Amino acid sequence: MVVCQGLSKRYGDFDALRACDLTVTAGEVFGLLGPNGAGKTTLIRLMLGYIHPTAGTCRVADVDVVQDSVAVRRNVSYLPGDARLPRHMRGKGVLEFFAAMHPDGDLNRSLDVAQRLDLNLRTHVAFMSTGMRQKLALAVVLGPRTPLLVLDEPTANLDPTVRAEVLQMVREARADGRTVMLSSHVLSEIEETCGEVAFLRRGVLAHRLTMSELFQQHRITGDLDRPVADRLVDPNSDAIPMQLADRLVCSLADDAAGGSGASGSNKSATVRLDTSGDLASFLGWLDELGIRRMRVEPLGLRAVYDAVHFGQTIPVGFSTAPQDVIQAADASRPSKEPVS
Repeated sequence: MVVCQGLSKRYGDFDALRACDLTVTAGEVFGLLGPNGAGKTTLIRLMLGYIHPTAGTCRVADVDVVQDSVAVRRNVSYLPGDARLPRHMRGKGVLEFFAAMHPDGDLNRSLDVAQRLDLNLRTHVAFMSTGMRQKLALAVVLGPRTPLLVLDEPTANLDPTVRAEVLQMVREARADGRTVMLSSHVLSEIEETCGEVAFLRRGVLAHRLTMSELFQQHRITGDLDRPVADRLVDPNSDAIPMQLADRLVCSLADDAAGGSGASGSNKSATVRLDTSGDLASFLGWLDELGIRRMRVEPLGLRAVYDAVHFGQTIPVGFSTAPQDVIQAADASRPSKEPVS
């Protein structure tokens, strides 16, 4: 559905997006993650032909976004992060206006969305709360039955009940065979709905993974004798069996790294092991090492997000951009970045 190759956008000396290679498969829900200024909105605007790339190409539904951006937008329903609606119109008038404008507009579907979101369409947009305007924008965007939905923060300013309804609509769109690109700062929403996720960091597509990969990742935390723990985190040590080494990232917990250990002495240390794949082999090995107070939990998107964006070791098992590309992007970024 979406194929980007070397897609870049440069403003003077500033790389808003750098050499992005991205493929989104038709019929899936694809998540975009990254802090403000990471390049998410720049990527979306390039995809829709609102701005032209400095380099690279992008095709949506096999249409080049530069050569025929109108045809691209005909296949896309886009909810921007700052949707602006005619303030002088009532809610129903807004739905009628946009349904008539889009080739695939469907007023009845938009009205159904508004009803599911419990939106009063008799209210003028000027007198709507922020949450009501978000509901109205969703009703506009979810009305046309386009092949691709691009939703930038669709649940912003919505209460939990309405958020759940919006995510259900995303799942229904996928069940209908439509493709959804979803940007959100709420990691649990991405975990619930997406089949694959990409992480943008300072204009670089730094990391991506499927949810099936994520669900095979676990974090094991426990106490080991200090000499054993030190050998595990020593990159020159052969303490980790070869058959496990490529599925394991081992580090000392913060207090242990400082030398105090979990028990307040230097006799033991708390270790953190991020694992990929079958757990049984890790648990048997750790039992032989004499691990104590062991806790096993799913790794989750939060750990991956932190690893990508805060310079931590990236958990094993995921595909990632070359580190030299990320480092070059970091070096080229000014201390103050424009919001993308």
